[in-house]
Amino acid sequence: MARVRKSSIHLSKLCSFSCCCRPPSTTDEHARIGQKGYSRVVYCNEPDSQEQIRLNYRGNYVSTTKYTAANFIPKSLFEQFRRVANVYFLVVACVSFSPLAPYSGPSIVVPLIIVIGATMAKEGIEDWHRRIQDVEANNRQVEVYDGNGSFKEIKWKDICVGDLVKVHKDEYFPADLFLLSSGYQDGVCYVETMNLDGETNLKSKHALGVTSVIRDVETVKGFRAVIKCEDPNEHLYSFIGTLYYECQQYSLSPQQILLRGSKLKNTDYIYGVVIFTGHDTKVMQNAMDPPSKRTRIERRMDKIIYVLFITLILVSFIGSLSFGIETKKDNGGDYRRWYLRPDSTTVFFDPRRPLVAAFLHFLTGLMLYGYLIPISLYVSIEICKVLQSIFINQDQAMYDEQTERPAHARTSNLNEELGQVYTILSDKTGTLTCNSMEFVKCSIAGTAYGRGMTEVEVALARKSGEILDEPMAIDAVESGEYVKGFNFRDERIMDGKWMDEPHSDVIQKFFRVLGTCHTAVPEVTESDQIVYEAESADEAAFVIAAREVGFQFFVRDQTSIQLHELDPISGKTVDRVYELLNVLEFSSARRRMSVIIRSPEKQLLLLAKGADSVMFERLSEHGRMFKVQTKEHIERYSEAGLRTMVVAYRELDDDGYKMWEQEYAKAKTSVGADRDDLLDELADRIERDLILLGATAVEDKLQKGVPSCIDKLARARIRIWVLTGDKKGTAINIGYACGLLRPGMKQIVITLELPQIEELEKQGDKDIIAQASLESVEQQIRDGKSQVAKESSTEFGLIIDGKSLFFAVDENRVNCFMDLAMSCATVICCRSSPKQKAVVTRLVKSVTGKTTLAIGDGANDVGMIQEADIGVGISGVEGMQAVMSSDFSIAQFRFLENLLLVHGHWCYRRIAMMICYFFYKNITFGFTLFWFEVYASFSGQPAYNDWYMSCYNVLFTSLPVIALGVFDQDVSASLCLEHPLLYQEGVQNILFRWIRILGWMFNGVLSSIIIFFLTINSITGQAFRNDGHVADYSVLGLTMYTCVVLTVNCQMALSINYFTWIQHLFIWGSITLWFIFLLVYGSIPPPLSTTAYKVFIEACGPSIRFWLTALLVAITTLLPLFTYRAFQTRFRPMEHDKIQTRRS
Repeated sequence: MARVRKSSIHLSKLCSFSCCCRPPSTTDEHARIGQKGYSRVVYCNEPDSQEQIRLNYRGNYVSTTKYTAANFIPKSLFEQFRRVANVYFLVVACVSFSPLAPYSGPSIVVPLIIVIGATMAKEGIEDWHRRIQDVEANNRQVEVYDGNGSFKEIKWKDICVGDLVKVHKDEYFPADLFLLSSGYQDGVCYVETMNLDGETNLKSKHALGVTSVIRDVETVKGFRAVIKCEDPNEHLYSFIGTLYYECQQYSLSPQQILLRGSKLKNTDYIYGVVIFTGHDTKVMQNAMDPPSKRTRIERRMDKIIYVLFITLILVSFIGSLSFGIETKKDNGGDYRRWYLRPDSTTVFFDPRRPLVAAFLHFLTGLMLYGYLIPISLYVSIEICKVLQSIFINQDQAMYDEQTERPAHARTSNLNEELGQVYTILSDKTGTLTCNSMEFVKCSIAGTAYGRGMTEVEVALARKSGEILDEPMAIDAVESGEYVKGFNFRDERIMDGKWMDEPHSDVIQKFFRVLGTCHTAVPEVTESDQIVYEAESADEAAFVIAAREVGFQFFVRDQTSIQLHELDPISGKTVDRVYELLNVLEFSSARRRMSVIIRSPEKQLLLLAKGADSVMFERLSEHGRMFKVQTKEHIERYSEAGLRTMVVAYRELDDDGYKMWEQEYAKAKTSVGADRDDLLDELADRIERDLILLGATAVEDKLQKGVPSCIDKLARARIRIWVLTGDKKGTAINIGYACGLLRPGMKQIVITLELPQIEELEKQGDKDIIAQASLESVEQQIRDGKSQVAKESSTEFGLIIDGKSLFFAVDENRVNCFMDLAMSCATVICCRSSPKQKAVVTRLVKSVTGKTTLAIGDGANDVGMIQEADIGVGISGVEGMQAVMSSDFSIAQFRFLENLLLVHGHWCYRRIAMMICYFFYKNITFGFTLFWFEVYASFSGQPAYNDWYMSCYNVLFTSLPVIALGVFDQDVSASLCLEHPLLYQEGVQNILFRWIRILGWMFNGVLSSIIIFFLTINSITGQAFRNDGHVADYSVLGLTMYTCVVLTVNCQMALSINYFTWIQHLFIWGSITLWFIFLLVYGSIPPPLSTTAYKVFIEACGPSIRFWLTALLVAITTLLPLFTYRAFQTRFRPMEHDKIQTRRS
């Protein structure tokens, strides 16, 4: 892209409010230089300066990784052993090499190493990806002056404080820089700060006049200066420093600072001096780990682990107590257990010291029954969540073709929480709406222009039951080629027809103001089209509207703006040059902007646009001709959900302007604490006696599919709150348009826009106003609660404005307010500040005690997103700040229905079922060990071979449970959306209630009883082999283990709702793997295979009793669950059972 006449712009002579000003303060902050916190000294362009070297500031190398090569192993191990279960297994692994252990050391150490190693590998891979990004950033190239009359390219990581660098257009700044000069003669440059604050509009930066002449190698060569400034800090929008140059001091402000992470735009190049490097830069000072968020299932899982630990201790205590009693009975001459040789035994079986033997047995039991605690639970869950996240990322139903952006799970820790959302808190602009402003209507000289109806107008008409003569959306009105930012349709204005209107002179002035009163910069594309870089989408829409009507802005230089205008006399397009004298920029405090120009006819004009609340009061007596009609139109536009702006102008006399300009220039150059107040006062003085021209109306359209999405979420009984900065009327009407406020829903409005409050505000006594406001809000809340109590069967929508919200969330009233809010299906908080959004989110989360989800698209939504249990960022036009702070990102609000109702429901169900099944299979296995110990006189002897036990969680039962956690679906995605009420399974936590968890645990105990006693009674006491041999210890252990593997895997098959070939492979493959393991492991010589040597090949395999026993035990064990599921499906069906029944 090529800029138009960029080299001659001198905007620093024009701008006032953002060009060279410092933040207002009560004292001169620059007096702090040299004190604590303001001690940094930078020697500019002196890389070999001994003073600079002695200061030893940080380098520019940046690392965002969690680990380094040196600390990865110790730090990662520390992270792993913060989990109680892992600490337990580590202790067991260490003790397993002692005589106390009921199994060999390697059999417990190897699985622990596999599990811990897999988790560490996952952490390492994630950190390696971060390191790759760091390497890419650190190795970027930038031009640095080498002190020998030339610039050379070096890597970012090699930059030092004081270096003089040259950054070109569309390049990122490598460090925090002091702006010396730019490609423009007056040192202006344009910066995109999207990575810092999420805003996509460009911001202008301005070099000091004394340094703006440094524009080539010769001037750079002679530049030497010293900067004394504040120490590194996280404040992005403030900077305090002093430049010492050529025996003079110059105060520095944020306008001369270019921050790392921002990008140079619309400027060929800049020269800058490095002030802060690496982790001292402001963006890195702001870097922090996102708040740690844990799901409710995870927190409950920790409690279950504690329950299992208590069970482990209790079982071990019972076993050791019984063992002590049995051992004591062997004391004396009558040896009941003569085969243990009590007369000549170790301390472990010494009948003379039964208490010591019982205590040592207790320690043995703690290790033996450790299989009650699933060693692979955490790593299996992490694997499942990562795979679930991949499916979320690849879901085509959440892919936005227009922006080519898919959904993205930025963390996998909260997947199941998506299925338990009770309240959604949403921003409006850019979240429910597109944040793509389009000029759709206007009021000029008291006449309304613009055909068609907005979406909000159509919704309001439907609500009131009005029969429309022309129920046509604006987009449906026939028009030519679509122009972004311009959706205005009116034959009275377009194609030069405005010249035939009664007030054509006013129309001409109106669009002339839109074409000149702005700070936009024109760019010429490769196809010779002119596009505009503006500070806001609204401003771009105004400039585009002026162009489409016939007032095309095409050149801005240091002192003028040029338009191609349609001449009403000749009917031809002519070029008009307006001399640009001053720009009084827009700010949130002023709520208006103005330019002072001199027309080709030498008229001195002030052109202004701003909010109606500040513009109408500045109209002159003779400039109010169209005020009544314009106010009516503005009210109508606001009701239609449009954003309005009043347009006005005034003529200035030369003498008055000269006097004002002298005062203004003097105020601009002052350095006192009252500088900004002086500038505001002078701007206010000249922005008076305006003549009203009309008002604009731009539309921020609803995103596609928003009403349908909100309807589904409402049917899922998810409560939706909207937190917006819009006016009450606009917010209410948008609420109707998107379906938040529905026909038949009654409104409860809490507002301080009341006559009595406004009367008190005119008197100005703040204490009286606060007290009256407080009492009014309290009364309105009480009235609302009373109304809800009387009409309990009616749906209510609560609307509250920002002022009222301030009093409602006070600690003495917050409970009463939240009671009312929780009784309403929809809550809309209008005129809300970013801080209020975060406060409300925290209140909803704490009061409900249930999962909250916050969704937004801008930097002002970050607090809300981070405060909620789940933060969702919209990757829209306001940048990536919200996305970077979120847990999940989507391109459009409508994708939220798939994220929650489909993936949220599936993930919740999968994780809940997976954890319950994990505990079931481990309790089944662990209690068979306990029953065998009872059977074996509490000897502490394990029922199974060491490696059977070690491979249980790692090989033979791990893959099916992972398949359940990744692939299982109770119903399809389309049915999830068709039946939103299914989502309540997660909100009510039906699948992970204590009663259900304990039910799975009881099933595990019951299964262990059936497996043990059926196996014992089926194969002992009679010939097991063809040669007449009975079943020995090794045969019993192998048979019982086979029954466990068959049962828990077949139990999984009963629990799965949706079979894929992967589930079949993992379930039946795990059973097959067990038999393959027996063949291979049993062939290893006895010193290694011990009790497993040739047992399957020679004893169990050829025996028909073995196979019949395994089949009988597996079927019998499955009967209780099968019976329960049949009864539940028939008489107490869950929601998904009903859907499946209707479908079958």
